[in-house]
Amino acid sequence: MKKNLGILLLLLGVSAVTAAISPAFLGFENIENLIRRSALFGWISVGAAFVILTGGIDLSIGSVICLVGCLAPWLLVDLGWSPWVALPSLLLLSAGLGLGHGLLVTRLGLQPFVVTLCGLLLYRGAARGLTQDRALGFRGEYSGLRELATGQWDVPFVPGFQVPVPATLLLALAVVCGVVLGRTVFGRHLYALGRNEEAARFAGVRTEAVTTAAYVICATLAGLGGLLFAFDVGSVQASSFGNFYELYAIAGAVLGGCALRGGEGTVLGVLLGAALMQVLRNATNLIGIPTQLEFAIIGAVILSGVVLDEVVKRVAAGRRARTTTGGR
Repeated sequence: MKKNLGILLLLLGVSAVTAAISPAFLGFENIENLIRRSALFGWISVGAAFVILTGGIDLSIGSVICLVGCLAPWLLVDLGWSPWVALPSLLLLSAGLGLGHGLLVTRLGLQPFVVTLCGLLLYRGAARGLTQDRALGFRGEYSGLRELATGQWDVPFVPGFQVPVPATLLLALAVVCGVVLGRTVFGRHLYALGRNEEAARFAGVRTEAVTTAAYVICATLAGLGGLLFAFDVGSVQASSFGNFYELYAIAGAVLGGCALRGGEGTVLGVLLGAALMQVLRNATNLIGIPTQLEFAIIGAVILSGVVLDEVVKRVAAGRRARTTTGGR
C-alpha cells in the first residue's frame, strides 16, 4: 500500500509540474487521449507483471503485439476471414506462444531472457515475412470492432468530457486480475514462487505449471493488446508496429512496484506505473523535450525505480536485523 501511495504521489507530482509548464495538459482532449493510451499500455503491463512476479521476464511482448496486430487486418481484409474466426484464432495463437515460452523455461531449463529474446526476433520476422512489410488497414465494415479501442462514453455532469472504452475494459481486467492474485490459490502460489522457488516446490506448489501459466497469461494479454492497438491506429506495418512496447510494459510493471526478483507487486500499482509512463511521454511532448530523448528518460526512470527498490529493501533488512539483535 505504501508503494502504491508513493507511485500515486509521483504521478500527481509529474502531472502538476507538466500542467504548470503547459496548460494544454489539462485540456479535455489531451486527458482523454492520455487515459486511452494509459489503458492500452495497462493491458500489456498487467501481463508483464504476471511473469515478473515469478522472477522471469518477457522481452517478446512488443513482437507478439506486432504479429497479432498485423495478422488481424491481413486475415479480416486480405483473406476475408470472419471476425468470429479470426479474432479467437489470434488469441489462441498468442496463448500458444506463451505456452511455448513457459515450456522452454520450465521443461528445458532455458533462461527466460534468452527464450523471449528469441521470440522478439522470431515473431516480428514472421509478421514482416507474412505481410511483406505492407501497410495493412481495416475497411469501414470493421468500424464496430475499432470502437473497442476508439469508442468513448459520455460522462454525466461533465459536458464535453468522455471516458475512452479501453479504460472500462482495463477496469474489468484489473478487477479480474486483482481477484486472481489476491483471492485465489494460483495467486498465492505465484507470489510464493517468486519469493523462493525452491521453498515453494517443497511446500507442494506445482512451480512448473504456475510459471507456464504466467507466460500464457502474459502472451494472451499481449495478443489482446495487439488487437486493441491495431484497432486504435487503424493501419499497421510490421516493420514498426509495436516497437519497444515491451519496454513500456516492463517499465510500467517495475514502476508499479513489481520487483524484478519476483514475489512482489499489485495490479493497482501496475496500473499507476503504466499511467506514469504515459504521463512522462506526454510531458516530453508538451514541454518541448526532443523526442530523441524519450527512451533516455524512460531508461533513467526504470533504473531509478530499480535502484530505489533495492535501497528500500536493504534499509528495511537492516532495520529488521537491528531490531532482532536488540531484542536478544
